[in-house]
Amino acid sequence: MPQNNHFDDAELERLLIDLESDRVERKSVFNKGEVSKKVRQVVCAFANNLVGDNRPGVLFIGANDDGTLSGIPITDELLLQLSDMSRDGNILPLPTLSVERRYLKGGDMAVVTVLPSDMPPVRYDGRIWVRIGSRCAHASEQDERILIERRRYRHLPFDLHPIPAASLTDLSRALFEDSYLPAAFDPEVLEANNRTLPERLATCKMIVSPEDPIPTVIGLLALGKQPQRFLAGAYI
Repeated sequence: MPQNNHFDDAELERLLIDLESDRVERKSVFNKGEVSKKVRQVVCAFANNLVGDNRPGVLFIGANDDGTLSGIPITDELLLQLSDMSRDGNILPLPTLSVERRYLKGGDMAVVTVLPSDMPPVRYDGRIWVRIGSRCAHASEQDERILIERRRYRHLPFDLHPIPAASLTDLSRALFEDSYLPAAFDPEVLEANNRTLPERLATCKMIVSPEDPIPTVIGLLALGKQPQRFLAGAYI
């Protein structure tokens, strides 16, 4: 991804002619009719970023379907209308986007860059829109569940976030069983507990789950053999 989500001219021109990309849309005109609605659907879909690659979507106004210039004037009024999509309340939560006039393929185009939302699902006019290949569509129930789960994950407290570079072997079993558990639970509870090690670690939030045994931040801080390998400056 370009730094600060800013594309140079060469990158934009590559995207402009990539007819199969799921993160590019082209519109020859922009007005307050049906095209305006479709543009907002695209912005909504880009903000939802269903594929989860966390890359911005790019909308070209003034480009034909084949990537050539349509020739419409890119006026300040047009740029203002496009900018207003991020705050007019029709798309909620409000999307983060930038609008630029860029000189591409021998003429001016308006380029709208839409960042993936941290609070999906995003809705336009009450409906959730997602990108399916190179087109926009209403989200299915499964799509909506994926977006809701992504929002829930992003709002986890910092100490419960997983550290994918770490594994179960980076946690000290001896420290967990001999020091942590006796201090955290009554001896009778421990004696009656028949859970596996991954199940006990997951219950204590030291890993994500028994099926996905990735250590969390708190797991590495409390039980990590070498926590500073994964958390710079970590200490308790």
